Amino acid sequence: MTAQRGYAGNGERATRIVGLVGNPRAESRTHGLSRSLIRALGRVITGSVTSEVDLTSLAPRVLDPSAEVVSAALEQVQSADILVVASPTYKAAYSGLLKAFLDRFGNRPLVGTAAVPVLLGGAPDHLLAVDVHFTPLLLELGALVPARGLFVLESDVAGFDEFAANWAETHAHLLLAASRAGVSPPVTA
Repeated sequence: MTAQRGYAGNGERATRIVGLVGNPRAESRTHGLSRSLIRALGRVITGSVTSEVDLTSLAPRVLDPSAEVVSAALEQVQSADILVVASPTYKAAYSGLLKAFLDRFGNRPLVGTAAVPVLLGGAPDHLLAVDVHFTPLLLELGALVPARGLFVLESDVAGFDEFAANWAETHAHLLLAASRAGVSPPVTA
């Protein structure tokens, strides 16, 4: 998918839903989870536009501060109203590739962005990783996380489309309200 900017039929700016995928393997199950959730949100949020930033293609350049393609991806992520951030679980946390990409941001670049952290894991042992490690990272960047993060077991991937549709129906209003609030609370020590 490519970045799109658009306007809803009523003249308002369309809600931009961006998927950020931090799996270093191309076309992984993590990619599928992200795409499923942004599609589901796109169906629920009238007039929205969706896009994806796939870090697989950027991996060799993520640490290069002069890489224009990475700068463009950072801008795309920063332009999101709703950001779905998906990663496989590595050592009870998110991928190093995702962390290296997010480390390129300056101070609180995601203020006014509603974020949905999604972790894919092989065992329920890491269930809390999404809320203990992933959500605080997004909050530190200024994003609002109005709903608990999603931890998806590998054994549940096949049924995720239906889950994503139901989750989007239930939570889209929270994400929209957070993104329209436009201000993240200050991070306190």
